[in-house]
Amino acid sequence: MISKVAAKEALDKIISKSRIHFYKPIQIAEILYRIRHYGDINPLNLEEYRNESKRWRDEISIQLLGRKCTSSARFQDDLFNDNAIPPKVLNTLSQENLSTGGAVEAYIYCRFTNKHNQLFNALSYCRDSDKSNFSVINFINSFWNEPGLKRSLDKIYEIVVYALFSALVESLNLKIELSVDENKFDILDEFKDFSQKVMCLDMTRPKFIQDAKIYRVGVTNAADRGLDMYSNWGVAIQIKHLSLDTTLAENIVGSISSNRIIIVCKDAEQDIIISLMTQIGWRSRIQSIVTENDLVNWYEKALRGKYADVVGDKLMETLCSEIAEEFPSITDLPDILKSRHYENITDSFWV
Repeated sequence: MISKVAAKEALDKIISKSRIHFYKPIQIAEILYRIRHYGDINPLNLEEYRNESKRWRDEISIQLLGRKCTSSARFQDDLFNDNAIPPKVLNTLSQENLSTGGAVEAYIYCRFTNKHNQLFNALSYCRDSDKSNFSVINFINSFWNEPGLKRSLDKIYEIVVYALFSALVESLNLKIELSVDENKFDILDEFKDFSQKVMCLDMTRPKFIQDAKIYRVGVTNAADRGLDMYSNWGVAIQIKHLSLDTTLAENIVGSISSNRIIIVCKDAEQDIIISLMTQIGWRSRIQSIVTENDLVNWYEKALRGKYADVVGDKLMETLCSEIAEEFPSITDLPDILKSRHYENITDSFWV
């Protein structure tokens, strides 16, 4: 039998590792809620709730956050591994939850709302600033300095980089031209249905010009690897705010097919990244490395430099809109949690 102290430690470990969306703790809370209200699940029998609990989690996540989990099935199932919340730990949590009238659920959702209060304070700095007083390093540090928000720092870095790159590309009116060599018109004509559908080219229009764009992939997986952003002129961008080792470096570059990769990292990581990429023979695939110091300098120019009137407002608008899209705004206790009256639970160990 797992003690309630050990079970709480296991739960706290999951909570501390959770990003702002809190999917895994919410999944545990909803399993406990289901057991408490319906009594139709044996917490020791994983197959009774392994898959169904994902649906329960998503149903309440949509109400709380306006979105649901998109991580891989394997990553989601890691929740029930021996080093997370295996059935024997869940069984103890369930017994505690039943004996206290829902105190473990209340504990999880209290931690959820506390984290979102921290997030609201950090994001308010961005919303309440303008190009004259916004400091990107202060914004980033507000996440570094708040333990409950560090797990969301990768997304903040991604948004900070995207907002800057996108605003500059748009302000430059950058164009991309796709054209066919005149000597290859015969092939173009032969495959005109392909060229029209895939390249927007044909014999009447052998040249195509479009606006340059930067795109966010939108989902960063739990291992923090792979493509974060890409452009329509061939550049792939990977954001890395934590330390790299050889294995992770191989995973990052190995998962991106582009030979023009830009890595954004902290200043102290630049030499390490170059060394690692050289070791694994992929240095030639790195087009450039952008450091945090580069970002700070470029933000200063964009917001308060010679062309701030052209770039600054666009940058702040993109930054705020991406933040609003990425992070749910929870300024009051959601109705679904109000209806459960967790505030009436007074167990001293949990609440």
